[in-house]
Amino acid sequence: MEKAVLLNDKGLTPETILSAREAVVNMGKELIERKLVAGSWGNISVKLADGVYAVTPSGRGYANQKPEDIVIINAACETLDGVLTPSSESKLHTAIYNACPEAKAIIHTHSIYASALAAMRKPVPAIIEDIVQIIGGRVNCAEYALPGTQELADNAVKAMNGRKGLLLANHGAVCWGKSLDDALIVAEILEKAAQIAIICQSCGGAVELSNEDAEIMHNFYEEHYSKRQLGVEK
Repeated sequence: MEKAVLLNDKGLTPETILSAREAVVNMGKELIERKLVAGSWGNISVKLADGVYAVTPSGRGYANQKPEDIVIINAACETLDGVLTPSSESKLHTAIYNACPEAKAIIHTHSIYASALAAMRKPVPAIIEDIVQIIGGRVNCAEYALPGTQELADNAVKAMNGRKGLLLANHGAVCWGKSLDDALIVAEILEKAAQIAIICQSCGGAVELSNEDAEIMHNFYEEHYSKRQLGVEK
């Protein structure tokens, strides 16, 4: 009863919760199609309200997920609604939401090139314009910690450093956005940039953009270009 009251107090109707669950399920299928995850690896979440999140369940493959499989949790990673165990990386998700108030969705991928850099414990350098426009610049690699731990969550927040993405050492990538679609774009651009970085390394290296230029391009994207993409600015 207390959990249902909490959801009601947050203004979350059954229809709102179902819509969020359906969006997470659909995004899981998108991630498989775009080869950003495989099987049940990686995880997805959306913010429903302050301290309330919809997150993928632990150990359930994306291909056959149903809306009722998506778990509703609070900031302490306690289940508010759902019968399955929430993702083992729920602490990672709630830590990022707490550190980044703008974040409305998080996608954790195991994409090939981002994971390759993560295995080398190297950042994704700011060598192409779209990564600095969308993510903000160089994407750091967090210090290694065991998956599912608070240490991993803390290391991730520290490595994020104002960016919309980061690498987890020997693990994969994590991206946040102002919507699930936004988070997906970040994940795709990060993977593209990681692939370009690895190609460049095999050919003698690349020239990284300056912090000043990266900041100018990112600010322009946030203030103007992203709004044009949404049709709210000409």
